[in-house]
Amino acid sequence: MEYTAEDEILITESFDDLLVSCEKICKSEEDWEIIKRAFTLAKEAHKGVRRRSGEPYILHPIAVAKICVNEIGLGVKSVVASLLHDVVEDTEYTLEDISAMFNPKIASMVDGLTKISGVFNAETSQQAETFRKMLLTLLDDVRVILIKIADRLHNMRTLGAMPREKQIKITSETIYLFAPLAYRLGLYAIKSELEDLSLKYRFPEQYREIEQKLNKTQEQRTAFIEKFDAPIIRKLRESGVDFEISGRVKSIYSIWSKMQNKQIPFEEVYDLFAVRIVFNPSPLIPEKSQCWHIYELVTDIYPSRPDRLRDWITYPKANGYEALHTTVMGPDGVWVEVQIRSRRMDDIAEHGVAAHWKHKYVSDDEAVSDPAFDAWLQQIRDALSSPTENAVDFLDNFQRSLYTSEIVVFTPKGEPRRIPKGATVLDFAYDIHSKLGAKAIGAKVNHRIESLYTPLSNGDQVEILTSANTHPTTEWLEHVTTPKAKQYIKNYLKKHRQNNIERGIAIFEQRMQELGITPSARVFRKLLPAYECSNKDEFYSKLGAEIIRLDHIQEILRQNSANKILKFWTLFVGNKEKENIDDPEPDKKGDKSYVVGAGDDIDENRPSFEIAKCCIPIPGDDVTGYRDPATGKIIVHKTSCNELTRLASQYGSNIVSDIKWSSHKAMSYLSIIELQGIDRIGILLDLAQVITGELSINIRELKIQSHDGIFEGTISIYVTNVQDLNTVMNKIGKIRGVEKVKRIQQEG
Repeated sequence: MEYTAEDEILITESFDDLLVSCEKICKSEEDWEIIKRAFTLAKEAHKGVRRRSGEPYILHPIAVAKICVNEIGLGVKSVVASLLHDVVEDTEYTLEDISAMFNPKIASMVDGLTKISGVFNAETSQQAETFRKMLLTLLDDVRVILIKIADRLHNMRTLGAMPREKQIKITSETIYLFAPLAYRLGLYAIKSELEDLSLKYRFPEQYREIEQKLNKTQEQRTAFIEKFDAPIIRKLRESGVDFEISGRVKSIYSIWSKMQNKQIPFEEVYDLFAVRIVFNPSPLIPEKSQCWHIYELVTDIYPSRPDRLRDWITYPKANGYEALHTTVMGPDGVWVEVQIRSRRMDDIAEHGVAAHWKHKYVSDDEAVSDPAFDAWLQQIRDALSSPTENAVDFLDNFQRSLYTSEIVVFTPKGEPRRIPKGATVLDFAYDIHSKLGAKAIGAKVNHRIESLYTPLSNGDQVEILTSANTHPTTEWLEHVTTPKAKQYIKNYLKKHRQNNIERGIAIFEQRMQELGITPSARVFRKLLPAYECSNKDEFYSKLGAEIIRLDHIQEILRQNSANKILKFWTLFVGNKEKENIDDPEPDKKGDKSYVVGAGDDIDENRPSFEIAKCCIPIPGDDVTGYRDPATGKIIVHKTSCNELTRLASQYGSNIVSDIKWSSHKAMSYLSIIELQGIDRIGILLDLAQVITGELSINIRELKIQSHDGIFEGTISIYVTNVQDLNTVMNKIGKIRGVEKVKRIQQEG
């Protein structure tokens, strides 16, 4: 479809706006000429193509280029690569064409931004392989990652045109990888926007509710911040500090996360905002000393909360972030976070690695030394070089390293080493060297003997103890947190597991031959649940390792298979759509509707369901399905489930979004409520009266413990849907003495 005259005007205006932005980065006629040539090629390559929203496609690469310049601070080559980033993937042009028309460096950047094509099996995914390719470009050129984040930001800003399943896939990728990656690169504003947009499209009602409540309380917050700032401003001016002070509201996503994690309503999120002090340092005094001086001035006015002091000046974050954070008690008994940083620290905090990039590169090609940037990049290289054979494992390992807080521990010789908060002695051993980790048996932590599983604290000094007879075990995986340790342990176990699988296959086939039974899918449908195995490899491995035996196999095979189908669901399965966010509209054909009811036999012509054990949804929960590529079953998760987010970020084409609970039949589901409060005589009687007397809900188990006048415990009840559960929780919350009520995850 040809562009209209209105389209051409829109394209010209958008490109002219980009050129205005490029005035600050173009230093020669050659710079202007190469940008214009890139635009001309991209416009011709995408001629007549429209995004799903209906706008000309060329507006997307122009918008990405503008984000790179205005919001990240990149240069000319990044603008050119942004304009060309979809040309090779979506048109007839090749990387060789780009190299010949521009230069090999730009072609290399475009290659890093191009998706991998091909056929992928159930153990990996096109998404994971593409992400791995993109992340590995960090070893050569960090600008590729920054352009990809800009690309994702624009796609998220225009996500409203996408269907629901694509929104779940794209927001899952964003919250799982791109937002943490932006955080790791120090792009805090972009990270917050990506998180907010993910929430907006994943949970639109909850997003709107928080947004409306923030708008209603804006005047009150403004008045409070002015009241809070006044004595600080006076004190800083008296001390001769050259500064700016500002207040900011926490992002909607961070407020929502706190509500979810603490199971509290919006009204109980007290730290809704933070105050930031940015100062221009005196050249004669170290910045660190000036930060602590301002800290003392602030805490002379407002008492601080010692456990909330964060010193990222002595030990900056891995992404280079430097600041001093403290939480103080402000007026009216409200806790307020205060951030203190110099102008240089603020530049790095706002622009992240791009600020380092500007210091590291005088031009796009001329490198200068920047030890801080080089140290940061080396940490990323270390994270990316952990051994793995699977793109999905690679992506999981890398993602775990992105958001983790860090502590500093010391070797016996006093060398400081950064490790994630929560890391154990075993993690530290693998951090030093993989061979040291594999032979570790314990450690001296601050000169005291401790086990391998001991969590380490900030400032610990650690000496690893080893034995030649030690080797990794499956149990070790439960006591390590770092990707490097997990991967080395998995590699060791995998090598030994393969031997067990081969031995298990031989044992199983011999036993089947003795019984005169031909192995089939029906046989394994009975054996796998009986031996608590999720797949055949696990079954063979346990058999070969003599963890399980086949003594009762005949009795198991004689039993009728339990009907594992999930009852009382309605499933609407739409047509398969293309993966590209910018593809034209798919064909709109009628959706298929499946209803699975009580007592149904398994029907090969309709999907089989399982409730996800990680989140165990009940009727009324917002749910989304994941079609297991190995079995074809649809695993039903809460839409908010972290495991679903991980799966959707890597296997987006397997997401089934439109799953609804049916209401034509009733069935009870077990749910567990956790409660805390002030103990008193009669509290148990009141709980029982409300649950069974007023609401006629069946209690399976009630556990209450009391100590020092405080009680805490759990109640296991059977409910038919989430509305009934919420009614029970609301009623319990009104009982005198009950302070906290929340739903917790039961074991599946």
